[in-house]
Amino acid sequence: MNQTLTLAVDADGIALITIDVQGRPMNVITPEFVQELTDATQRLASDAAIRGAVITSSKADFMAGADLKWLLASMDTIKDAKSAMAFAVPLNTLYRKLETCGKPLVAAINGTALGGGLELALACHYRVAADNPATRIGLPEVLVGLLPGAGGTQRLPRLIGIRDALQIMVEGTHLTVAEAAAKKIVDKVVAPAQLIATARQWILDGGTAGNPWDGKNFKVPGGAGGMDPRAAQTFMGGTALVSKRTQHNYPAPIAIMSSVYEGTQVPIDTGLKIESRYLSSLLLSPVTKNMTRTLFVNKVAAEKLVRRPDGIPKSKITNLGILGAGMMGAGIAYISARAGMNVRLLDTSLEKAEKGKQYSEKLVAKDVERGRMAPAKGADLLSRITPTTDYQTLADCEMVIEAVFEDRNVKADVTQKTEAVMPATAVFASNTSTLPITGLAEASKRPDRFIGIHFFSPVEKMPLVEIIIGKQSSPATLAVALDYVQQVKKTPIVVNDSRGFYTSRVFATFTNEGMTLLGEGVSPALIENVAKQAGMPVGPLGVLDEVTLELVYHVTQQTKKDLGAKYQESSSWPVVRKMVEELKRLGKRHGQGFYEYSAAPRKRLWSGLSLHFPVAKVQPDVEEIRKRLLYIQALETTRCMEEKVLTDAADGDIGSILGWGFPPWSGGTLSFVDTVGIKAFVAECERLAKQYGPRFEPSAWLKARAVSGTLFY
Repeated sequence: MNQTLTLAVDADGIALITIDVQGRPMNVITPEFVQELTDATQRLASDAAIRGAVITSSKADFMAGADLKWLLASMDTIKDAKSAMAFAVPLNTLYRKLETCGKPLVAAINGTALGGGLELALACHYRVAADNPATRIGLPEVLVGLLPGAGGTQRLPRLIGIRDALQIMVEGTHLTVAEAAAKKIVDKVVAPAQLIATARQWILDGGTAGNPWDGKNFKVPGGAGGMDPRAAQTFMGGTALVSKRTQHNYPAPIAIMSSVYEGTQVPIDTGLKIESRYLSSLLLSPVTKNMTRTLFVNKVAAEKLVRRPDGIPKSKITNLGILGAGMMGAGIAYISARAGMNVRLLDTSLEKAEKGKQYSEKLVAKDVERGRMAPAKGADLLSRITPTTDYQTLADCEMVIEAVFEDRNVKADVTQKTEAVMPATAVFASNTSTLPITGLAEASKRPDRFIGIHFFSPVEKMPLVEIIIGKQSSPATLAVALDYVQQVKKTPIVVNDSRGFYTSRVFATFTNEGMTLLGEGVSPALIENVAKQAGMPVGPLGVLDEVTLELVYHVTQQTKKDLGAKYQESSSWPVVRKMVEELKRLGKRHGQGFYEYSAAPRKRLWSGLSLHFPVAKVQPDVEEIRKRLLYIQALETTRCMEEKVLTDAADGDIGSILGWGFPPWSGGTLSFVDTVGIKAFVAECERLAKQYGPRFEPSAWLKARAVSGTLFY
């Protein structure tokens, strides 16, 4: 019995190959699929009764790429170039055998076709797509650190030209059906009901069993090769753009460009061999494995609520209360209303609450203007947000999220007022970014229904939500919190309670190190540029301006008050104190911080920094700064694992990339440790500790892992 496809031949001799990978919501390439398609290809080639074939899907989508779990497991077995090639070649070879089987082939694309799914369609001789606005077509392998390795780097440029093909592959672009048709990737768009009939008719009308690139006088549209000025310009400009965007941290975009450049100058069979060589080199790269594991396999598992406690019925939030209509509360209100919830947005005055709703109004207006949202849908979304000052409006809310000022007394006050009216079964969640949940729950009469739900700013754009379990938070409360995060279509991680939890705690080491470097006399431009070169989205000084030094100052004061004699001053405190107390440069919101915001069209580093933080004559090596900025974050993450703030390395890695932008090429902070090698990492931390201070000192626990060679994966 076939597990992935069926082949049925009708009276006209046309075979209908229907893909249906069992047990999967979407068709993906598996070893079973490769074997069954091999068998089908052999039958097409050998059975004289078969006139041609239509390939389609029985699922809502046509086909995605490779099963990433299978791919990840396979990469564990790839140790050298020979084993990498052994993995890279078979699918490429199979699609070529299918393409040259001697029978006309039509891809009937009924839904999304990505990666290996689109490559299968490109190996066919004609492509018909159902007119479906939800369908996406593309070759997004670059997003997992790979290239399209089943002929994509060779067939797509030969079909639509090098420039358009590179844009799709290097950027991982998803096209709509209309866009794919405009670029000639799809030959015809028809109503869904006419899809198979149209595909069959092309064969009946004499469709040919061959692609243009197999013709004797074929030339790549728009030119190819270094001597063609049009192609040369594309590669010159493209190489510069890729280098600027990736800072040479990601090998896949350059591998794609190289495969296209070399492969389009030779016959396609040679080009396909070139493609396989470049794919094999990427399969040996730790970047590919890191990105595949964290950004796809583990991220998907998190979104499917892998951390949700077993045996607890699924919940759905219909009515949500939000305390505080500032930027965070307003953002939470928007995504919750967008998910269909009725939101009561409460603040100390109706004016403040209505201002919070205006945030959603602006977002809706922008989406409507750009055609991303129908006006009626936008109006419906806004109708679900009710600004209020009355706590009684929370009486039917299944959940209330507190997003007020980071002050323990303020939070305690709103907690008590809310619990006086909210249902006994409702969950109270704090959006605090630093204050321990267990401490905040002391103001609650039912701490078992109290939990942390930490969003990131801007809420509508940032994909991560950090759920923090207090000492008394119940499994049922965790389940409700996870169900809510899934409703608003965010990616959750689950951590245990700690000061700063996980994300804020580790992120603070990055900004602390940046300010420490500044205080040591390192050029602020060097600090910022090295951080971005390493793969951070923003330098530590720039991101501090975004979150405001005022917040850092306030959190430090609160921490000092909470810890008393146990408080240890951070290495960056002299810089924070001077910027806030003496210079009154509090950050972007206040118009001035480490950067200037009003003196020029674009922000620039404040020229006065060198006066207050003199630049040393001798500057450190770029690699040394890079190590300090990256290693301190990874080291603090290992401490979170040791203290069981994190209970799974996957949460640490997902949180570091999606939460504050740790370089995706690394796979996250703990994957970074494994990639460096835990022994080498510990040794380097010990060197940094001797030179820069005890904050770099690895714990006895981490040293023991290094001795035993125990990795995090």
